Amino acid sequence: MEDPLLKKLTSFMDDYPRHFQILVVSTFIDRVGGTMIQPFYSLYIVQKFGVNMTTIGLLFGLWSISGVIGNMLGGALTDKIGRKTMIVAGLILSATTSILMGVVNELWAFALVSTVVGMLSDIAGPARGAMTTDMLPPERRAEGFGIVRVVGNLAWIIGPALGGLLAGKSYMLVFIADAVASIITALIVIWKIPETKPESTPEQEKESFLDTIKGYGKVAKDGLFLAYVLISMLLITVYSQMYSTLSVFLNQQHNIPADGYGWLMSMNAALVVIFQISITRSTRKKPPMLMMAVATILYGVGFTMFGFVDQYWLFMVSMAVITIGEMVHIPTSSGLVANLAPEDKRGRYNAFAGLSWGIPNIYSTFLAGLVMDNLDPNLVWISAGCI
Repeated sequence: MEDPLLKKLTSFMDDYPRHFQILVVSTFIDRVGGTMIQPFYSLYIVQKFGVNMTTIGLLFGLWSISGVIGNMLGGALTDKIGRKTMIVAGLILSATTSILMGVVNELWAFALVSTVVGMLSDIAGPARGAMTTDMLPPERRAEGFGIVRVVGNLAWIIGPALGGLLAGKSYMLVFIADAVASIITALIVIWKIPETKPESTPEQEKESFLDTIKGYGKVAKDGLFLAYVLISMLLITVYSQMYSTLSVFLNQQHNIPADGYGWLMSMNAALVVIFQISITRSTRKKPPMLMMAVATILYGVGFTMFGFVDQYWLFMVSMAVITIGEMVHIPTSSGLVANLAPEDKRGRYNAFAGLSWGIPNIYSTFLAGLVMDNLDPNLVWISAGCI
């Protein structure tokens, strides 16, 4: 018997272009690989190199700085040479560096590889956002990004649980699995998805890459867009703790093992799969900034709870509240960026929007690490609520 949820999603997807459907499937495969290792980076570093959370924060900051650079380069290259080329290049390079992260045995070498990984992992991000925007009409974009989130979270149901099992045997197996998923995704994009970049005008053809980079100046002059990015940085300062600090906090303060954290993340993903499309449909016609404010309140409540509760079922409640915030925030945010971006600057607008994620990641884990190592670790979550 066919699963009714899967049948509903498949029927819903029939309303969308064929190439968008293929993009969604390829995204799922890539995200399964990524979610097998992403939640466990902090634990991997602690266990392999014996460092404290402050050092992990410095490593995450270094990774994020290189990610910001890669993101901005990727946005310009997306508008200059195309979406498909950037996605494929990012996947192949990501697979190579993933293996390298598993084989290095010195902290300095891991830091060096992490810097390269940080740049390459974000270089194709603007291309994915721009390609999704190219494929869909304005009225379908928020919903389309919601679909991408649903399949991404289907991957989160599978990835963390599988990653926890593989990590119990060898972290190297997790890095290999991530690389294989990236290569499979690259092959699908090469064979099945056409380039979607709009045809350039003669003036754009003559534009040098340096001129394309300078186009970020015009992006920064968009007042509404710039305000959105700056406010979102505060939001992501809090949200990013879920993927960096939380696993170590739960392990060290509440003796919750890696698979316990993995199941929390899988629950988060399952809720998105079940409810995301319905929530996006109910919020898509409401003012985007109002919806962002609602999401922020939900994040504040959910993250603050981690500092006051000590039972696993209450951690599950905290995660559920955060997840509702996610389901309002992320599709609304992606649709807003897509509709604000001029056709010839979609890559750069997506890259600039990525700063709202990249810049907080430079400092958020480091600051949380300082608090965890030197003060009451619960203050991380109380501070998150205040922000």
